[in-house]
Amino acid sequence: MQQIIYFFIKNKNFLLFALLFLISFVLTLESHSYHNSKLISSTNFLSGKIYTITSSITEYFDLKQQNRILLEQNSMLLKYQSNTNKSIPQKELNNALSRNFEFTSAMVINNVYGKTNNHITIDKGHNDSLEVDMGVISSKGLVGIINKTSSKYARIQSVLNTKSQINAQLKKSKHFGFLTWNTQNPHVVQLTEIPKLAPIAIGDTIITGGNSSIFPKGILVGSIANYTLENNDSYTVDVTLFNDMTNLSHVYVIKNKNKKEIIELQSSGDAE
Repeated sequence: MQQIIYFFIKNKNFLLFALLFLISFVLTLESHSYHNSKLISSTNFLSGKIYTITSSITEYFDLKQQNRILLEQNSMLLKYQSNTNKSIPQKELNNALSRNFEFTSAMVINNVYGKTNNHITIDKGHNDSLEVDMGVISSKGLVGIINKTSSKYARIQSVLNTKSQINAQLKKSKHFGFLTWNTQNPHVVQLTEIPKLAPIAIGDTIITGGNSSIFPKGILVGSIANYTLENNDSYTVDVTLFNDMTNLSHVYVIKNKNKKEIIELQSSGDAE
């Protein structure tokens, strides 16, 4: 404490000068609009430079992250291609996928996951040929289905939505059911109506069943965390999603080129 007091006594003349200079500087700024505007302009310029540098650094590190995401997406698609039908040569399989499906990349601009009926908004719309009832995936698996579009944007009904009901199956046994969500955990959905005779084991993989015109067969969904037998009739399976639905950035929208023909065929069958 004595050293602090000694410092003030020793430097009293300089400290008094600094205080008086600061007071005069403030009074000058308040009485002269020109000087005041110059100071504000300089401050804004400095802040702008800082924000520019910060943004550049953020974008640089984010670019590395986005490159990693794109690599994961490519890896996921290659795995899907290689697992769809291993007896078909890779070149023929690539041609089959290109004939049947188109993938449009999009960025997530809003993601709601804390409600009972959650939606995701992306930066592509019907100007980009996106339509209602198109499936959406990410590099790690299933995301949801588009249920509304505008010219530049689209809204996805997330798998974390009580109205969602997507066909999915056990990868090993091929038994299929419907993905629903009981709202209890954003990382876990339920696969219902799995027959009692189906062999089930914790850790088994769940994939899309391909029984609709929305998703190709084999898109990753998640792994079995638990299961219960309902009314001694069918299983309800808890599925831990491969996707972290609380942290989405880039997605792929899937267009089935044969969708119209499939729907027309199914409709004609109903009419008979």
